[in-house]
Amino acid sequence: QVQLQESGGGLVQAGGSLRLSCAASGRPFSYYAMGWFRQAPGKEREFVAASNLSGGSTYSTDSVKGRFTISRDNAKNTVYLQMNSLKPEDTAVYYCDASVRLEGLRYEDTYGYWGQGTQVTDSS
Repeated sequence: QVQLQESGGGLVQAGGSLRLSCAASGRPFSYYAMGWFRQAPGKEREFVAASNLSGGSTYSTDSVKGRFTISRDNAKNTVYLQMNSLKPEDTAVYYCDASVRLEGLRYEDTYGYWGQGTQVTDSS
């Protein structure tokens, strides 16, 4: 199994930037495709971005393309979400998640392991 711990959330003004981190422990990190999901108040959890095992292939939802970037450092057992040009609608709890499956990374059911989440809030 793998354990995941997110960090880096906080208050940010519209147009600002944050970098979320997710540290993994347990089974070797390179065994897992990694994803970021988010859940805004009163809404369902939604896909944000995902990375394959090496980080060579990444995917993101249309609403964050050009603003958010997922990356991973397998030597540090960490996946990142760089968030730029933040908007009020990006306010949510952000979760990182791990999957031993390499397909269907946009879908919540693909993932078997979740972190506790980190809150990102627009302070405008």
